Amino acid sequence: MAETCMLRECSLLLYCDRQSEGQLLGRAGFENEDTQERTAGGSAPESNVELQTPVLRITQLDALELDSALEQLVWTQFSQCFQNFRPGLLTPVEPELRALLHLLVWRFTLYSSSTTVGQSLLNLHYHNTLSPSPRYRPLSRRQKLCLLLLTAGPRWLRERSHSLLLGLGLSPGGSVSERDNNFLEQGLRCCLTLVSGIAQLASLINFLVFLKKGRHPVMVERIVGAQAVFSKPSAVRDIDYQYMNREMMWHGFAEFLIFLLPLINTRKLKATVSSFVFGGKSAGGKRAGGEQGLLKECGLCGEWPTMPHTVGCQHVFCYYCIKSHSIADACLTCPKCGAEAGQPEPVKMNVEMIDR
Repeated sequence: MAETCMLRECSLLLYCDRQSEGQLLGRAGFENEDTQERTAGGSAPESNVELQTPVLRITQLDALELDSALEQLVWTQFSQCFQNFRPGLLTPVEPELRALLHLLVWRFTLYSSSTTVGQSLLNLHYHNTLSPSPRYRPLSRRQKLCLLLLTAGPRWLRERSHSLLLGLGLSPGGSVSERDNNFLEQGLRCCLTLVSGIAQLASLINFLVFLKKGRHPVMVERIVGAQAVFSKPSAVRDIDYQYMNREMMWHGFAEFLIFLLPLINTRKLKATVSSFVFGGKSAGGKRAGGEQGLLKECGLCGEWPTMPHTVGCQHVFCYYCIKSHSIADACLTCPKCGAEAGQPEPVKMNVEMIDR
């Protein structure tokens, strides 16, 4: 019995060792297959977790906005190269040039790495949803070409539609009789209008579906089978609420100051403080110097008074100085003595002629 038990235990241990060895071999083979798939598909990491992690809707929309801003920036830099040439030089071929620049950007971004510039900045890239494999698959060449044609083609056609209609004799300014006689022109024009309306309606419906499900913000991605997924593990975003509270408090204080400052009469406050601090000395000095000393200095600008005027006190002001201050402040006071200012009146002087 003892020998039988020992044989059973040995066979059980061998069976367990074989099972563990088979599992290790299976893992090694699976890892080798993953390595081969990574080598064939590119340098982007494949992860089931990342495919299952949904991308925020705002992140996908931000990627589209960044791509649009990049195209506009490239076009601005390109057009600045011709700023010293004849005005309107690029206008006849502007749609073709925009399409060419879009082709260049597509060649060095989406075609080479299955991601746009905006997506690369936001840790995203395109995943091929038409592939039956649950793991990450980059876009095929056909899908990339379809993305290029369906993105740049309709835009170029929309910008060139007027010129094409003029080239075919379908100018919108024809008379009613000409339109009635040529049914082909009317039919083509109606077809273009219908197709444009259907495309806009489809884009609207696709955007509503995107808001509900969070995938394919534009119709082109849904048609081609391209979905934005994370290219690297998404990091947890920690929000510093202390910094946000400080910014909110500062903005609130700044808005309060912007609202309060126009209500404060700074001129009157300055005049009150000046008369309270320097009123006695200035009054004494003026009395000692006599009336002739008062006429040598404007009470506001401190210069020789131009067209001297008075407001009811003994001080003299330039006409433009006292007039502008009285318009700005209805309750103006003299900055020298603090007396209430009346209507500006010209200074009356007695000139005595002495014969020599």
